[in-house]
Amino acid sequence: MRKKILLYSVLVIIGLSVGILIQPLISGDNLYEQIRKYQEVINNAMKNYVDPVDTHKLTEAAIKGMLNELDPHSVYITAEEMEEVNEDFQGSFDGIGVQFDVIEDTIVVISPISDGPSEKVGIVSGDKIVKIDGEDAVGLSRDLVPKKLRGPKGTKVVLDIKRSGEKELLTFNIIRDIIPLYTIDGSFLLEGTDIGIISVNRFAATTHEELTEAIKNLKTKGMKKLILDLRGNPGGFLNQAFMMADEFLSGADTIVYTKGRRPEFDEVYMSSNGGLSEDIPLVVLINDGSASASEIVSGAIQDLDRGLIVGETSFGKGLVQRQYPLSDGSAYRLTIARYYTPSGRSIQRPYKDKQDYRNLVGRIELKEGSNIEYALDMVKKEIQAENEKKIKENKKKDVINLDSIPIYYTRNGRTVLGGGGIIPDYTVKQDTITRFSVLLRMNRVFYEYIDRYLDNGKKIPEKYKKDISLFIKEWQITDAMMADFRKLAESKEIKWDVEAYKKDEEFIKTEIKGTIARSMWDRNAYMQVFFTIDKQVNVAKTLFGEAEKITKRKK
Repeated sequence: MRKKILLYSVLVIIGLSVGILIQPLISGDNLYEQIRKYQEVINNAMKNYVDPVDTHKLTEAAIKGMLNELDPHSVYITAEEMEEVNEDFQGSFDGIGVQFDVIEDTIVVISPISDGPSEKVGIVSGDKIVKIDGEDAVGLSRDLVPKKLRGPKGTKVVLDIKRSGEKELLTFNIIRDIIPLYTIDGSFLLEGTDIGIISVNRFAATTHEELTEAIKNLKTKGMKKLILDLRGNPGGFLNQAFMMADEFLSGADTIVYTKGRRPEFDEVYMSSNGGLSEDIPLVVLINDGSASASEIVSGAIQDLDRGLIVGETSFGKGLVQRQYPLSDGSAYRLTIARYYTPSGRSIQRPYKDKQDYRNLVGRIELKEGSNIEYALDMVKKEIQAENEKKIKENKKKDVINLDSIPIYYTRNGRTVLGGGGIIPDYTVKQDTITRFSVLLRMNRVFYEYIDRYLDNGKKIPEKYKKDISLFIKEWQITDAMMADFRKLAESKEIKWDVEAYKKDEEFIKTEIKGTIARSMWDRNAYMQVFFTIDKQVNVAKTLFGEAEKITKRKK
C-alpha cells in the first residue's frame, strides 16, 4: 500500500513539474498551437500546391516575416549572405587589392589598395582591366567583378591591362593575398591648422587599431585638436565603439550600458585610464546616417562633457542584437537589449509613426547653428501646436504632457534630450546639391571625365604631384576643362542646366579636383580636397574654444 502511495506521489510531483516546465509553451500566445498551425500550413502546401514546393525557401520566408514583426533590426541572414557579412566585419578578405569602377562596360582601377598585391606589381590608378585569366572582362556586371578578382590567398589571377600611353596590353600575374578592409576613410590635418580629422565609415574588427594608429600619426604631424567624423557611419561592433570612446575618456566613467528583459543581457562598459587622447579638444560630427555604435560614441562624449557634437540628429538605433548561428550556415540576429548613454538616455526612435514626443524629436527642423536649448524650446512649441490641434479635433486623450519630455543632464549640468537619436550640441545642416549634379554622379561623368583627361595626355605639374598641400591651394579647374566636361555630360544625354550649374559650381569643380586627387594619390587625398567646402567641417573647426569650455565647466 505504501509503495502505491509513494508511486502515486512521485507521479503527481512529476506531473506538476512537467506542467510547470511546459506552461510557458501552452500559455499566453500558446506557442505549441502556433507551431502546429505553421506545420499544418506547410504540410498542406507540400501536398496540394499546384507546383512543387521548396520547403527550405518557405521556411526562410517564414523566419524573415516572424523577425520583421519584432523590430526593424531583428533579421535573418542566409548562408550566402553570411560570407559577405563576415568579410565586412572581420576587416579583411582574400583578393588582389583594387578599388574599381565600371565605366562604359570597362573595369577601371580607381586605386590599388595600399601595400596590396596589385600595388606591389605596379598596377596604377586609371588602368583598365580588359581580360581576367584570359577571358574577356569587358561588359562584366559590377557584382560579378569581385567574384572574378577575389579568391583564396596564394592563388594566381592573370590580368591584361590597357594603360594610357601604352600601345600593347600589359599582362600582370598577381598572387592573391589578405586584403585589409580599412574602416578609416581619411586621416589628415586640415590645411594650415593643427586640427586633425579622422573619418570612420563603420565599426569592424580593426577599427580601434586603425584609430590608434591614425591618432599617433597625426600627433607626429602636429595635431592639437581633433574632429572625429562619424557621419554616415551605420555602426557595427559594440566593443569597438566602447574602445574608441575609451581613448578620449579618463577612468571610471560609464560609456554605455545595456538593459534587456533577461538579466544576463545587462552590461555596463566603463572607461579606463591611459587613453591616447584624453585631453585633446574634441568635436564629433554626426548626421542622420550615424547609427548604433556611432551613437554610443557621440552619446558618451556629449553626456560626459568630453567634447561637442555638431551636425544633424542621428538615426536613433538604440537596440542591441545578438547573432545566433543555424545549422545550415545561416544565422539570425535578435534584439536582446536596449542601450543607454551615461546620463540614462535611450536614444531608440519609435518603430511606428506614433505622434508622441520621441517621434517629434526626430522630425524637428532646427535652425542653422542652433544649440540644444533652442532645440528644447522648438520641441515644446511643436508639442503645444500638436496639442491645440488635437483638442480642436476632440482627441484630448492623445494630448502630450509637456512634463513627459525626457530631459537629461550631462555630468556638468548641460541639458540633453532623450528620444529620436542624438541631437547635436550645434545643429548644422549639410549643403545639398541639385538633381543636375545627382545625374552627373549617377552617370559617372566625373570618373569618366578624369579618365579621358588623363588618357589624352593631360599632365598635372610635377610640383603638385610631390605636394598635395600645394595642389589643394593652387591647382584650379580651368574654363577649358569645364567646356570638355559639359560636352561629355551632353554626350551622355544629360541636359546642361545653366541655373543648376551656377548653384552647384563649387561642388562640381571640387568633385572634379577631388577625383583627380584620388587618381594621383588615394581616397584620403580626395577627402582633403572635398573637406575644403564641407560646411559642417568648417563650422566644427570654429567651435574648439566652446568644446574646451564645457570640459572644464563644473556643475
